[in-house]
Amino acid sequence: MKIIHIIIFNALLALVMLTSCSDTEVHVYMANGIKIGEVTPNSVIIWTRLTKHPERNINGHPFAKSESKHVNPPFEKLEEMEGATPGTSGEVRIFYKPKREGSELKSMMWKSVQVEKDFTIQFQLTKLLPGIEYSIIVEGRTVGSNEASCVVEGSFVTAPSEEDPARVSFSVVTGQDYHRRDDHENGHKIYPLMQNLNPSFFIHTGDIEYYDKPLPYALNIELARFKWNRIYSMPFQRNFHNNVTSYFIKDDHETLKNDCWPGQSYGDITWEDGLKIFREQVPMGEKTYRTIRWGKDLQIWLVEGRDYRSNNTMPDGPNKTIWGEEQKKWFFETVEKSDATFRILISPTPIVGPDRAKKNDNHSNIGFKHEGDELRSFIGKQKNMFVICGDRHWQYVSIDEKSGVKEYSCGPTTDAHAGGFNEKLRTKMHKYLKIKGGFLSVSVKRKNGKPEITFRHYGTDGIIYNEDVVLVN
Repeated sequence: MKIIHIIIFNALLALVMLTSCSDTEVHVYMANGIKIGEVTPNSVIIWTRLTKHPERNINGHPFAKSESKHVNPPFEKLEEMEGATPGTSGEVRIFYKPKREGSELKSMMWKSVQVEKDFTIQFQLTKLLPGIEYSIIVEGRTVGSNEASCVVEGSFVTAPSEEDPARVSFSVVTGQDYHRRDDHENGHKIYPLMQNLNPSFFIHTGDIEYYDKPLPYALNIELARFKWNRIYSMPFQRNFHNNVTSYFIKDDHETLKNDCWPGQSYGDITWEDGLKIFREQVPMGEKTYRTIRWGKDLQIWLVEGRDYRSNNTMPDGPNKTIWGEEQKKWFFETVEKSDATFRILISPTPIVGPDRAKKNDNHSNIGFKHEGDELRSFIGKQKNMFVICGDRHWQYVSIDEKSGVKEYSCGPTTDAHAGGFNEKLRTKMHKYLKIKGGFLSVSVKRKNGKPEITFRHYGTDGIIYNEDVVLVN
C-alpha cells in the first residue's frame, strides 16, 4: 500500500510540476527585432514589439489572388496566414553602454507595450556621447514575471559633434514590397549587402509597405499592421535593423494608397489612421520633417511629402504645395544657417527628375512646377548641396539644366521592383540611368585634409554600377 501511495504521490507531484512549468513557461518574443532610429549626437529612439511566437508563421495559408482590384478573397483567421506575426502584451526594458572598456551599463525600467499601438513601445535614450558606438540589450517578459523570456542584442553609433571632421557613410533605399523580395526565406538581399558596408546610418525614403497591393490589400488597420509585421519579421531586415540606426520617411503607399493626399481614405483606413500607423511602426520623434548634423562635413534634411500637400488635381500656382508653408520656411532657414561642408536634401519623391510624363505627384511633374522651380532655384544657389530621392523605380543621376541641382535616385530594393522607365528615354539631364534595383551608398571623408563626398549606386548583386566623387568647391 505504501508503495502505491508513493507512486500516486509522485504522479501527482509530477502533474503539479508540469502544470506549474507550463504556467511559468508562458513566453513573449520579439519576432520583429528592434528598430534603432532618429539618432543625434546625444539621443536615440529604440522601437520594439512583443509577439506571441519567436518567428512569423512560415507555414501559414497563402492569400488567394483577387479577381477584382482592392478586394480580398475570403481567407482564414489572420494569425493562420503565411507571414503572420501576431503581437502580445507584456513588458520591455533596455540596457545600454558605450562599446569601450570601463563604460557604465545603464538601463531603462520595465515598461508595458502599448496594446492599442500594435503591442509596440518606443524608448528615447538621452545624454549619450557623440560619435560613440553603443551596445544595447532589449528584454521582454510577460506582465508580472520576474524573468525575461526574450532578449535581442544590438548596436548603434551616435552622430559625431559639429566640430568633428569624422568619416560618415550611409545607405538609402526606396520601394520595399514583400511579394517582390528576392530571397523568399530571408527577405531582401540588399540588407546584408548594406550591412557589410558598415554604414553609420540608413535612410528609407518611403514606400516601405504597399497597402494598395494585393495578397492582401490592406483595407483596414489590422491588415495594414499585418503587412508591417510580416515584412519586418524577415531575417535580413530584422538583423540589419538590430544593428544599424535608421531614419524612416513615409510616402504614399504606406500612408494610404498611390499618389494620395490629405482627406482621402483607403478601404476602412482614414487619412488619420494612416499617419497613426506609420508613427507606431517606426521610431519617430515629434515631427516627420527634421534635419540632423553628422559631424563637421555633413548635414541632412529629411522632408515630409504627404501631410501638408495640396490636392494633386488642383491647378498649379503659388498656392499649390507639397511641403506646406511652415515646412518650406523651416527648410530655407535651416539650410541657410548650416555651415556643414556638404548638405543633402533627402526627399521621398523627385525634385529634379525627369519623371514619366503621365505622373502628377512630385516636384518634377508639371502639376507642381511652381513650387518645384522655387525649391530648385533655392537649392541651386547653395554651395555643395545635393538631392537624394526615392519613389522612382529606377536608378539615376540627373542635373537640372536651369538651376544646376544634382539629384540621385536610389532605385527600388529589388530588380523585380524595377521598371516604369526606359533607358531609351535618357536625356541630356541624365548623368547615369539604369532600370534596376539596389541602393545608394554615400560616404563623406577627408583626403589630405580636404573634404570629399562619394555617391555609389549598388545593384542587388553587390556590384557598383555608378560612382560619383565630388571634391569640395
